[in-house]
Amino acid sequence: MERKVRKTHTYETAVHWMADSREGTKSYRGYSRDHAIGVGAKPKILASSDPAFRGNDSRYNPEELLVASLSSCHMLWYLHLCSSNGVCVIEYRDVAAGSMEDDDEGLASFVSVRLRPVVTIAAGDRDRALELHEEAHRLCFIARSVNFPVTVDARIDHA
Repeated sequence: MERKVRKTHTYETAVHWMADSREGTKSYRGYSRDHAIGVGAKPKILASSDPAFRGNDSRYNPEELLVASLSSCHMLWYLHLCSSNGVCVIEYRDVAAGSMEDDDEGLASFVSVRLRPVVTIAAGDRDRALELHEEAHRLCFIARSVNFPVTVDARIDHA
């Protein structure tokens, strides 16, 4: 079945890297992976590669940002659904984890991401609050866009 597109949203980001010496990328070990990611006038995100790939562990890396995007998208949909369904959320925490594997050729791919939201509600039905995670997962456009499974192991606490 062909999907009918009603509207297109475009997102533009700017990535900037500059060599820290005139040597540039002359050698694989000789250049910094540190760079900045920006969107308009928003504060820059200082990024690098994962330390396993010669990066700076004091900066965010693309793998962490992918996992964070999945977690954030799920949370935003979930909060929207709760507000529309009489569930009063007062706190939402998630410690998400992504797994990436190297294949025989040394190429890495994400194979899964697990979201583990812990939600504290002040009012509303606990079972309904838990069910809304399934709907949030279905609606999360980032989760629908990746080619690996994203699982949600949620917990609901009462205030």
